[in-house]
Amino acid sequence: MKKILFIIMSVCALFTACKIDEPDKDLKRIVFDPGNLKFISTSLNTKKETSSALYGNQEALESLSSENNQLKIGSTLKLVTWKYHENPQYIGGTITGELLSVETFKTDKNGKISYQIQNSTEKENNPSNKEERIKHIMSYEPVVRP
Repeated sequence: MKKILFIIMSVCALFTACKIDEPDKDLKRIVFDPGNLKFISTSLNTKKETSSALYGNQEALESLSSENNQLKIGSTLKLVTWKYHENPQYIGGTITGELLSVETFKTDKNGKISYQIQNSTEKENNPSNKEERIKHIMSYEPVVRP
């Protein structure tokens, strides 16, 4: 009788120990489609817990690779910023979560830069100084691929 009780208790303990906890089930991940733009660079802001990816066309890549830090005519850049959170599948890993903003920079045939921000939910993501944001974006160095 003790053996049967021990087996039943062991099976119950096994089933209760295997409960899967899903703390991130309410988080929604949004995948950004850059279209014909190519990945250029990435950055992390650990204080705000955000990650950003910079996408651009060939002209933008050439602009960031040059030393003068000026956007060439026809350049298109998009800086996509996500809130990141812990990856539930890997300890110590992070994955992108909520899409915070998409900042778009384009230069026309006259060299004038237009700036647009989408999905911005925070006041600090809506900069009042366009030149400051352009300077920040132009400080990104393209990722070197072998």
